[in-house]
Amino acid sequence: MNKFAFGAALAALSAAIPAAAPAQRVGGALVMVVGTERVYRECNACKTAQAQLQTMLNSLQQRAQQLGQPIQTEGASIEAAVRALAGKQPDAALQQRIKNLQTQQNTANQEIQNREQTLRSTQQHVLQQINERLNPAINQVMTARGANLAVDENDTLAHAAALDVTDDVIAALNQTLTSISVTPMPAGTAQQQPQPQGR
Repeated sequence: MNKFAFGAALAALSAAIPAAAPAQRVGGALVMVVGTERVYRECNACKTAQAQLQTMLNSLQQRAQQLGQPIQTEGASIEAAVRALAGKQPDAALQQRIKNLQTQQNTANQEIQNREQTLRSTQQHVLQQINERLNPAINQVMTARGANLAVDENDTLAHAAALDVTDDVIAALNQTLTSISVTPMPAGTAQQQPQPQGR
């Protein structure tokens, strides 16, 4: 079969095969960028909650210092007494002081751990409440802007300033999130909280 005849046969074969249905075209992405870190810092209820969390953290640090100071003082005193024994066994009184110090340390550590756990739970509860209202706020701004994709500012390498709608998202969030309960997570609630999802 010569080249011409082969080409004609191929063309005829191609014509006989039904053409595949054209794939649906995806429209161009209309992107907006949201600085969620700014949202968490600057929404009205967020600022109030952050101030309360900072107060709780300061209180925790002060309590840790309050508990730690006498423990350090007694520990230094016991260490000096043990050194003075020059390798001899501590007497009953010194052994009791050592035992009491260990108990005091354990009690203090437990209290601080409990307070830290309460603070972490409270932080998670605050984030949960923000995220519950943040995602609808982002969707609201997407609709208003005609966008079909929202990305976090931290996930971009570079973007034009015109794509940043963080101020709009904060304004929308301020309308729906008027207060935040700065309390630990309710009992039975999962501790792992979802982050705002890209759209």
